[in-house]
Amino acid sequence: MRDCDTAGLAGVLDARRLFFGLAGLLALLAFEPAAAREPVSLVTVESRQLEERLPLTGTLTAKRAALLSTSVSGLVTALNVDLGDRMEQGDVLLELDSELNRLALEGARAAAAEAEATLADARRRLEEASTLAARQSIAATQVRGLESEVEVARSSLAGARAEARRQSALLARHSLKAPFDGVISQKQTEVGEWVTPGTSVLELVSLEDLRADLSVPQEYFPRVSKDDRLEVRLGGDSGPAYPATISAIVPVNDPSARTFLVRAQLESPPAMTPGMSVRATLFLQGDEASLAVPRDALVRYPDGRVSVWLAEEGDDGLVAREQRIRIGDGLADLVTVKEGLSAGDRVVVRGNESLTDGRALRVSE
Repeated sequence: MRDCDTAGLAGVLDARRLFFGLAGLLALLAFEPAAAREPVSLVTVESRQLEERLPLTGTLTAKRAALLSTSVSGLVTALNVDLGDRMEQGDVLLELDSELNRLALEGARAAAAEAEATLADARRRLEEASTLAARQSIAATQVRGLESEVEVARSSLAGARAEARRQSALLARHSLKAPFDGVISQKQTEVGEWVTPGTSVLELVSLEDLRADLSVPQEYFPRVSKDDRLEVRLGGDSGPAYPATISAIVPVNDPSARTFLVRAQLESPPAMTPGMSVRATLFLQGDEASLAVPRDALVRYPDGRVSVWLAEEGDDGLVAREQRIRIGDGLADLVTVKEGLSAGDRVVVRGNESLTDGRALRVSE
């Protein structure tokens, strides 16, 4: 009897263990869906007017650059500059042989002094004659003749002084001076050469107020305005971006390149020199509103397919549904969507790396 009671007690204990084990398993299964939900971040697809990024290339140019030439012909006797020299406005860059013009100036000044003396003598004689005429001691005709001599002497003096000023101006033109602050970028003459007006001898380039001249495809001409945002980079796409403003839009197409010129002024220019190549990004306002999703929402496949994971309402909450889409141009961190999505759809942007179709989702902060 004792063995039978012992066996019965053991059976009851085994049944109780089985009951509690099944209950725990059912409880675990009941709580497993909530624990297994994938934490994700969502965004809502909206229709918006986006900026288009247009990459451009160009060159830095100087606001002031001049091919300098002498005003008179002559022999170069002094060349005071070399390539790369920084000059200030008024500095003498080049001098011509001025000996003959200096002698001509001396002669003109001597002629002016002679004419001045002649005029003084004519005035003195006219004054004496006027005194005698008051006493009726001299004929009136002689007085009028002296008055004419004074006018002739006055005209001769004016002509002599004008010639002296002309010779002085010609002498000054034998020195070529810098018209503005800048750097000598070309030297096309040497001491001993004969130069003539109109033939460039030096090039002077200002390093202030540098501008970026950008070539823009002709099809964008109707869309570009001076209010568009612009960024300029030096030394390639990896360099820092400097804000710039559009100062001029030149509506003349380059027939060989089918482009037009956009000139930009850098707002905070770094150390740079004319002739450097630049890359720029022009931000154009989109013509029409379009759907867009963040780049992080895209799932790309080796065969070229692109899809996103939608968060849809299921029986027990949100579930993942893969949706294939067709994308357009990329705009900053967004990509336009041409097919596959509608405004109001919710797409996964974080946690979409290992999703499967029908996977339960939990929206995380």
